[in-house]
Amino acid sequence: MADNRADTRVSMRTPLARVKGLGASGHGVEHWWIHRMTAVSNVPLIVAFVIIVAALAGSDYPQALAIISHPLTAIILILAVISVANHMRLGMQIIIEDYVHDKGLKIAALIANNFYAVIIAVACLYAILKVSLARILV
Repeated sequence: MADNRADTRVSMRTPLARVKGLGASGHGVEHWWIHRMTAVSNVPLIVAFVIIVAALAGSDYPQALAIISHPLTAIILILAVISVANHMRLGMQIIIEDYVHDKGLKIAALIANNFYAVIIAVACLYAILKVSLARILV
């Protein structure tokens, strides 16, 4: 037989929030999880980025072009840009949501944050693709 008595445990959450499993901000654990995953993925990607930049340090332009136009190097750089830009966007979103209290200013700041992250990512991806595809397209 089913127990139909009301739940007597004390909780600060509304019944709707308990059913949905969401936090106070309304988007649950997904934002936190993606932010942590991009942080973890940034570690090897940034290490690889530093190694690539160190390899480019003493090289002339044709040699640098050859290093960057290698498919593995280009893929590592593209993955690094995507991961870092997404991590930056998520981190700034957390700061904006926590410390900007005016609703209109918060929405404007979140929109500006998204546009900024996309513009930076697109500019970096364009530069990487232009350099890495230069020897193929010429």
